[in-house]
Amino acid sequence: MIPKEYRNLVFFSLVVIVILGASVFYFYNAHNTDLEEGPLGEIAANEVDPAVWGKYYPKHYDSYLENFQNTAKPSHFETKPYMEPIYAGLGYAVEFNEPRGHLYTLDDIREVNPNRYKTGAACNTCKSSQIPGLIDKYGEDYYLKSFEEINSQLKHPIACLDCHDPKTMDLRISRPALIEAFERQGKDITKATRQEMRSLVCAQCHVTYYFRPETKKLTFPWDNGIKADQILAYFDEKNYSEWHHPDAGTGLAKARHAEYEIFMGSTHQSAGLACADCHMPYVKQGNVKISSHYWTSPLNNIEESCTVCHREGVDWLESRVKDTQTKTKEIQDIAGEAVVQAINEIKAAKDTPGVNQELLKQAQDMHRKGQWYLDYVMVTNGYGFHNPTESMNNLGKAIDYAHKAIQFAKDAVKNPA
Repeated sequence: MIPKEYRNLVFFSLVVIVILGASVFYFYNAHNTDLEEGPLGEIAANEVDPAVWGKYYPKHYDSYLENFQNTAKPSHFETKPYMEPIYAGLGYAVEFNEPRGHLYTLDDIREVNPNRYKTGAACNTCKSSQIPGLIDKYGEDYYLKSFEEINSQLKHPIACLDCHDPKTMDLRISRPALIEAFERQGKDITKATRQEMRSLVCAQCHVTYYFRPETKKLTFPWDNGIKADQILAYFDEKNYSEWHHPDAGTGLAKARHAEYEIFMGSTHQSAGLACADCHMPYVKQGNVKISSHYWTSPLNNIEESCTVCHREGVDWLESRVKDTQTKTKEIQDIAGEAVVQAINEIKAAKDTPGVNQELLKQAQDMHRKGQWYLDYVMVTNGYGFHNPTESMNNLGKAIDYAHKAIQFAKDAVKNPA
């Protein structure tokens, strides 16, 4: 029996406890991802259809469908006209468009200009959640098949199975090339932390790569390291050229969207951030938070992506990003014009009777380097923002090597053999 004089106090205490309990529940509910979502059954181990996953994780699926909003695919040639002469002799000179949202991967690769040559099956590797199953089915023969033979079997674009274990929802690596690249470096990717995995699942595709000539196998050229100079050294050691420029005669290596490589060692990555922290921020849907699966520029979600860490305000943040990107583009344009001039000078030297072949070869070597460093920045999304320091450094090298190529070509004419 509670004494009368304490009854009001006890009643008040109970009310406080109930309110606090409700508040804690609400806070937990509002700030923990997926509290209202979870398996109502079991997703099949190899379920490739994102709509099936959406039945279990409807809020994530809704954000995933937002990728349909990213419909623009302007030509790179509109803002970077130097790309066409630089890529002469390669399919990219025929057509090279900005990427659309991840849900358009199959549409875009099927709509590519028919004159742009497709190497083979490996061109499909990052376009569909069905690819891991097809690699398991065909083994190494997958890479030897034609583009059409594999593409005709694809129905779903990039989706849930590419990055998640359907039973546990843990992040997973589904593409062999990334695993093998780590193994060749003596690293065990299975020991990666969850935060590392939040970048590595992106690194399955947002990297540079090439197809081995003898097997057509998709390979990440990381054996010497993941930076531009280390990757070029890898190609040089193998005496590998993807094509020879028809005007300059130079054997060239092709860089491809090296987002992961250039992000590593950047200010943000060194501070402990992963790709997902900026490109998949936590967003509120109703009374819960989920990791957004709308893969877009952080500038489109700047409140969620940036202000979590940066308190300077949206306007200041946008101005800083645009300032970095504008300056990068200005230097990139200078590098592009310098490389085109190098190509023209080398072509003129080649067409000159009695040209000094030794100096001409040095001009071509400088052209190879200059175009590589330019290409490495030029095709990496973000206009330098993923790593401004490294981007500017690579563009500086591109300009320097291009100027050296120009001088060697002129000297080759002035000093005939």
